[in-house]
Amino acid sequence: MTAEHPTASVFLPPRFTLRTLEHAAKVCAGCDLHHLGTQTVFGEGPVPAAVMLVGEQPGDREDREGRPFVGPAGALLDAVFSEVGLERDEVYLTNAVKHFRWEGIRGKRRLHRKPSMAHVSACRPWLDAEISTVRPEILVCLGATAAQAILGRSFRLTEHRGEILDVDGIGPRVAATVHPASILRARSEGARQEQRAAFVDDLAGIVRNRREIDA
Repeated sequence: MTAEHPTASVFLPPRFTLRTLEHAAKVCAGCDLHHLGTQTVFGEGPVPAAVMLVGEQPGDREDREGRPFVGPAGALLDAVFSEVGLERDEVYLTNAVKHFRWEGIRGKRRLHRKPSMAHVSACRPWLDAEISTVRPEILVCLGATAAQAILGRSFRLTEHRGEILDVDGIGPRVAATVHPASILRARSEGARQEQRAAFVDDLAGIVRNRREIDA
């Protein structure tokens, strides 16, 4: 956080379109992470979009390229999309925090550090603006940080994983599942396959629910 700009709200443009929001976000200094990240990594996808996915924050690859979900977790997500009948270009992808928080370097890769809730709160105006612009039918939170950003700090992913929730103050229905990066961090191949299968089931159920709404 910074004393001058305790949240991103002062950087929001007067008119919300994806283009004006992305342009304004490039100069956001609403928290101290703008000193650490290479660039703002804003969301991307169609507007409107039936499904909007929210992750935690950009990673090393995303920070370098300026696009969400282009690293290993994004590759896994793309593969799962194919299995559940989604195309990447029909889904809006973003993160709760728009700058990469990292500490230390391993080889050529900077090591991820979880953003604080202060960072999440500071960045929340961008996420709210994206939701109002994208107008998704279902908002999918990937991981605990994203889920708590939307559903509050008391939300427990282990208790409500995969459920479709109606939340006061949020236009779309909301669901939460794990972040694909957590699957890649599994300690064994067997654990990875088991966690991946559960993730596929979660997204398949969410897609099925959305199609039932459309019907």
